[in-house]
Amino acid sequence: MTHTPATEAEEFVAELAEALTAPDPGECVFCYLARMTGQFGCDTTPRWARRWRERCAPRATALLRRLAARGGFCDCEVFLNGWSYRADLLVLDPDSGLLDWPLEDPACEGVRAGSTQGCALWVPRRRDR
Repeated sequence: MTHTPATEAEEFVAELAEALTAPDPGECVFCYLARMTGQFGCDTTPRWARRWRERCAPRATALLRRLAARGGFCDCEVFLNGWSYRADLLVLDPDSGLLDWPLEDPACEGVRAGSTQGCALWVPRRRDR
């Protein structure tokens, strides 16, 4: 295969994209989703959840269904409807007076390889009836 400047640039961009979006070793699904949506946003699909599953827990075929069952039909909805940081990690928003996420995400506390559970930073959101 002939390497042209264009193909070399494409390869470089693909390698960079892989490096920037790869899950960290032991990173839980929720810390990964928080990091990816914070850096790259949500495209109204579970693309980051799907990517985490492909890289970290390929046998976890029910992960997307489990997230959707708690209202996480896309990556950002996982946090709007399903899970949040533990209460002791939340900070008071001076404008609204409400508790909110910290400005900087705490370091992931890690999970065992293949686990689709969140690390100890995360708790399910209460569901109002």
